[in-house]
Amino acid sequence: MPRPRPHVLILGGTTEARRLAADLAARPGIRVTTSLAGRVTRPGAVAGEVRTGGFGGPEGLAAWLREHRVTALVDATHPFAGTITANAARAATVTGTPVVVLRRPGWSPGPGDRWHPAASLAEAAEMLPALGRRVLLTTGRLGLAAFAHLDGIHFVARSVEPPEPPLPPDTRVLLARGPFTVADETSLLREHRVDVLVTKDSGGAATAAKLTAARDLALPVVMVRRPPLPAGVGAVPDVPAVLRRLGLGGP
Repeated sequence: MPRPRPHVLILGGTTEARRLAADLAARPGIRVTTSLAGRVTRPGAVAGEVRTGGFGGPEGLAAWLREHRVTALVDATHPFAGTITANAARAATVTGTPVVVLRRPGWSPGPGDRWHPAASLAEAAEMLPALGRRVLLTTGRLGLAAFAHLDGIHFVARSVEPPEPPLPPDTRVLLARGPFTVADETSLLREHRVDVLVTKDSGGAATAAKLTAARDLALPVVMVRRPPLPAGVGAVPDVPAVLRRLGLGGP
């Protein structure tokens, strides 16, 4: 009996997920499907097959893995997509599907950085009154409700898609997609007279320029830490490491 064709399901939405899909789709004999949550209206082009929307929790994902004979699951979602990662881990365990979690390395403070770590957006909001009155929020379009109760603070909220309400009472929304240069970020911070930056530890080079600009301007940065991975789940930092886990790369 011939062996089943390898089928890799990528839970995507990140640059790394697109790179992995392109690599796998170019390999003869491998079927690759990328699943997108559907929250971005204009996602970048993805090689291979693409599906959009949720699975219906870990049970729905497990059923999909069985129905489509998935031989490996790669969670390459955003570092803050904690619920999806937990669901993927449970579905992989139930079905016996090998799973790899791909997470780009987080950022680390360097000399001159004034970082204030926060465990959540709510904790970040609690810090702001003592740090500044003009805030650049680059935490994405979700979760701004954590700041909605803050009066007397002017927010500049930057995201790719319009943020979901409720928003803080004094908020200016900027719709923009990175990557951004240090010069761009410095100009933005100066133009809006920002005195504190709030961001998530997403990692990667595409949006790291704001941290350099904040350091150069001696601005405090409230850095929201990533949620922990599920118990017993580890992560690899890049596409080559995923390929090695799948038995498709070098040593």
